[in-house]
Amino acid sequence: MAKTANINVRIEPEVKQQAEDLFGSFGISVTDAINIFLRTSIMEGGFPFQIRKPRFNAETLAIQEARDIMSGKIQAKSYKTTDEFIQALNAED
Repeated sequence: MAKTANINVRIEPEVKQQAEDLFGSFGISVTDAINIFLRTSIMEGGFPFQIRKPRFNAETLAIQEARDIMSGKIQAKSYKTTDEFIQALNAED
């Protein structure tokens, strides 16, 4: 059957690039991956994977914050003196 229907999706450019890189590593396009997802969903009668709400805790949030700091997504706080650091901690209370 010829592919004649279009689906337009708006996504963040970074997500698009990551998807292209991922699926390209398998030798398929994002369009191919979407077709696989849709056909598998139809065969399964729903999502072909379990959908759950992510469970975050202080440890996983700290790990993500460390990754964001290392990647430059967020700027880490810095202090010139110990007193300045302690004053900042006390100000948060």
